[in-house]
Amino acid sequence: MSITEPRAGTIEGLTKRGMPVTIITGFLGSGKTTLLNQILKNRQDLKVAVLVNEFGDINIDSQLLLSLEDDMLELSNGCICCTINDNLVEAVYKILERQDRIDYLVVETTGLADTLPIILTFVGTELREFTNLDSILTVVDSETFTPEHLESEIAFRQLIYGDIILLNKTDLVPEEKVEELEEYINDIKAGARVLRSQHGQVPLPLILGVELAHPETYLTDASLSKEQQSNHLANDGFVSVSFKSNRPFAVKKFQTFLQDKMPANVFRAKGILWFKESTRCHIFQLSGKRYDLKDEEWQGEPSNQLVLIGRSLNALEIHQQLNNCLTR
Repeated sequence: MSITEPRAGTIEGLTKRGMPVTIITGFLGSGKTTLLNQILKNRQDLKVAVLVNEFGDINIDSQLLLSLEDDMLELSNGCICCTINDNLVEAVYKILERQDRIDYLVVETTGLADTLPIILTFVGTELREFTNLDSILTVVDSETFTPEHLESEIAFRQLIYGDIILLNKTDLVPEEKVEELEEYINDIKAGARVLRSQHGQVPLPLILGVELAHPETYLTDASLSKEQQSNHLANDGFVSVSFKSNRPFAVKKFQTFLQDKMPANVFRAKGILWFKESTRCHIFQLSGKRYDLKDEEWQGEPSNQLVLIGRSLNALEIHQQLNNCLTR
């Protein structure tokens, strides 16, 4: 299907005209999935549909989300941010065509998303007849964010298109740094709604149904060349390394990998981990130099699934190091 042509068939069956849409974006490890879980926990009577995209060929985020049963629609793995993707259009139509009422759509992008092509899917295609882009919400990690982030084309574009900038993890930094960060972001994106949060907790009326989007601005910016839009990952040098195994890790060996072997230019890692020394499933999250490990019951057969994202990573070397962490 061409996204520039009206979809044939059941247009008259699309009763949810003007369904509001929030796009959640933000750099690697900023806390987008945590925010999304908070929205799903506190949505009260609002029926929310979610689209999640993951950079890498293992979709970890969908496994970390609260159970959404058949309300959960995933895009195929890989970066949807590079082009206006037919797959995204089809996924939105699946939500529009549901028989039950859907009040709101939230799209969580990968941490390496160029937000503009995703925005244009809603304001520059026939979807504008059936959806109403409410806002773009950019999540910022207050602990790790520095001006050097903006040397990345991706991080800069995520900020300049943010209608709401959510300074997350403010409990991990002094008040002075938060104030400096607020001032810095206001200089970059004057007029944005800047909010603070801890663990992604924010009153929903401040972020949903706010009508802060500016479609005319996005359409003007669409004059950017296709090369500029599609090469942002290559320009920034980002790669994703995925690792799977049906054998468990040894705890001490994996700890040695984290402390001594893992490349310094890994910005984000997350996974479902299996250790020989434990009967529990371990949820692993790494952002910058900080990592967190939580355990829960296995929902399926134990296995290791790990994704590392960073600049100029040597996939072969990382795979060899992780294989060395496995038990024999």
